[in-house]
Amino acid sequence: MEVAPFMDIVPYAGWERCAKLSFNGLELIVTLDVGPRVIHFGFEGDKNEFAVHDDVAGRTGDPEFHSYGGHRLWMAPEDGHKIGLPDNDPISFRDEDGWTVFVQEPDKWHIQKEIWIRKSPVLGGVDVHHRLYNRGAYPVELALWGLTQMATGGELVVPQPEFIPWTEKLLPARPLVLWGYTDMSDSRYTWGQKVVRLRQDESKGPTKFGALVQQGYAAYANHGNVFIKRFGFEEGASYPDFNSNFESYTRHDTLEVESLGPNIVIPPREWRSHDESWYLVANETPPEQDDECAKWLAQLASLRPLHKFGRNLA
Repeated sequence: MEVAPFMDIVPYAGWERCAKLSFNGLELIVTLDVGPRVIHFGFEGDKNEFAVHDDVAGRTGDPEFHSYGGHRLWMAPEDGHKIGLPDNDPISFRDEDGWTVFVQEPDKWHIQKEIWIRKSPVLGGVDVHHRLYNRGAYPVELALWGLTQMATGGELVVPQPEFIPWTEKLLPARPLVLWGYTDMSDSRYTWGQKVVRLRQDESKGPTKFGALVQQGYAAYANHGNVFIKRFGFEEGASYPDFNSNFESYTRHDTLEVESLGPNIVIPPREWRSHDESWYLVANETPPEQDDECAKWLAQLASLRPLHKFGRNLA
């Protein structure tokens, strides 16, 4: 199989075959023995901003699903019978119109996953296009879900809706979604007026929240760098989990930065997609003060847009 000039086949974290992509000052490593998983993301020659779970790293062919870490394409709703299928077999890849495409074989429900990656026109960024094919004979209802497991020790920052006095607007601004194991008094959270913060803590167990983030961005600060994820928002669309297009889950070994597409139906022999753009910014730290942090985050995001599949980037 031909390898693009910016890609090498390398061993990584116990897997013998991984695709290493280098461009825009960034280094991405995608597993080829399992997955597809983007298992490494960082500046070239620098540390990994994504999590890798050492207890399962390098394993292949197992009959059960493993949370290897990194980034994967997931599906909502979170039905363990359909989404928790093992992705422990080799994948294929190809180059197509400037994208590198990583392809999983169809699963037993006849769903086929692809992750497409290309260089962003903005320095320090990559565009990630997720695609689900329905290879079966019947329509399927789902939502595409981009799930990224970040390395330990960092802090998530998510924008709140614009503050509007009740005298100017009586209707609600957005849903804030909690899970049965979410404790709003958990010290990892700061529920600010302008931003929500969630800190990863290696001494604590699971917590999760979701929201409809109309701004379409979130950030995770770690290692003196900031990972920015851009994602879509469609006015009037129905999203999973009580209308959430963004969710974050954290436990002792990771913090997840997750974006979700709308609830959709995929007819037989058709596909649907979900786009993200990722950026890594060096030497940035979220300001402590709530208002300043919101301004800082908005400024970083304004310079780093979401690029959707098919858009002319020339």
